[in-house]
Amino acid sequence: MWHDHKRYLWLVALVMPVLPFAALELNALTGWGVWFWLGPIVILGIVPVIDAITGLDRANPPDDLIEVLESDRYYRWITYLFLPIQYAGFAVAFWFIAQGDMSVIDKVGLAITVGFIGGLGINTAHELGHKRESVERWLSKIALAQTWYGHFYIEHNRGHHVRVATPDDPASSRVGESFYRFWPRTVVGSVRSAWRLEARRYSRSSRHAFHLGNDVLNAWLMSAALWIAMVLWLGVGILPYLAIQAVIGFTLLEAVNYLEHYGLLRQRVGVPGKERYERVDASHSWNSNNLATNVLLYHLQRHSDHHANPTRRYQALRDYEESPVLPTGYAAMILLALLPVAWRKVMDPRVLDHYNGDMARANIDRRRRAVALASYARPTPPAAGTAAPGATGASRDGRRHGSDVRGACCPVCGYVYDEAVGEAREGFSAGTPWSDVPDTWCCPDCGVREKVDFIVLEPTGDRGAA
Repeated sequence: MWHDHKRYLWLVALVMPVLPFAALELNALTGWGVWFWLGPIVILGIVPVIDAITGLDRANPPDDLIEVLESDRYYRWITYLFLPIQYAGFAVAFWFIAQGDMSVIDKVGLAITVGFIGGLGINTAHELGHKRESVERWLSKIALAQTWYGHFYIEHNRGHHVRVATPDDPASSRVGESFYRFWPRTVVGSVRSAWRLEARRYSRSSRHAFHLGNDVLNAWLMSAALWIAMVLWLGVGILPYLAIQAVIGFTLLEAVNYLEHYGLLRQRVGVPGKERYERVDASHSWNSNNLATNVLLYHLQRHSDHHANPTRRYQALRDYEESPVLPTGYAAMILLALLPVAWRKVMDPRVLDHYNGDMARANIDRRRRAVALASYARPTPPAAGTAAPGATGASRDGRRHGSDVRGACCPVCGYVYDEAVGEAREGFSAGTPWSDVPDTWCCPDCGVREKVDFIVLEPTGDRGAA
């Protein structure tokens, strides 16, 4: 007789889009301008405290009830109702910005509060955009119109879910990459990716991408229509505040993207020439079971199950024991991400632990790779005169491993690059120094480890193995 003990807690998600109304009413009652900043106060200040008080919720629905739970339309209507409240608050707040007797600081504060609701609207769009019903997909685009992030509908579903936890994904953050470096990379990268996906779709039928059926264009046209209507109604003076709320909205989304897959990497598998990334599993997403943010974000924190079952509705998402876990909920982690030194101090050791002390297996920012690998424990290199890992004294082409080798060995498969022999099949002639091998070069045997991961070897006659 299992029942969803959060069934009515999900209604809390509908309290958030009411915050602009609450901010205006509290200001009217007290005269305090601080209430215009109610959005960040609640979402980044109060919600983390509630997370700490309410603790964790790891309850999972039984497998045989998932279909029944997903068919319950009560949960669906909660996401549907978010949109009219979102846009009512948006319209009323901007009417006060345009007509009310407010200082510039107060207007900025209210615009930021609206932006926080727009960010939560993107999360609602995320839930709706994964569904098969066309009405829900269109509602997703409507939710995204406020923040000019309609391309997210394409990039997230057909881009991020395919490339998640790989260096090719603009929405997967890397070890050593601060949020401030991640933000421009993911914002620009997601636009480019969405356009390329739609252009490729049209090219298959020999048509140009500039077509109303292009889901990037029609989503942006919805945003343009909304903003033009607002300017015609309230005047051009609201444009700076429209821009502020849009940037805050999609920045909140990208802050969540930053922490969802930080440092996690799908390894490349297969034989050389036919390699691919391993399938997504529970180890490729950071999860959290903090109750408050899970209710607020429609179980977004059960991210592993979402990537395994993208069309599964939020109420049926499950927790996985094997998933890496964040120290707290998303709301507090967003604050931590704004402090790069504190973020690295908390999260880098967790990434290292997730990969059993081998940071080379993580998704590392290329520009910070050498620093990251030097900062953390790495596999112990073989002593001079001993065989490289996985080797038995001689390589397949007869080269000796050990004290007579100057070069480097792959810590995964034991392949050794011998400077005296070079690697003809890779274009390196005999005598090519290891230092002349490009940093982008990968092991020709396993195709997994790059040059920076190799263990440098020197002959015994030198100062010893590095």
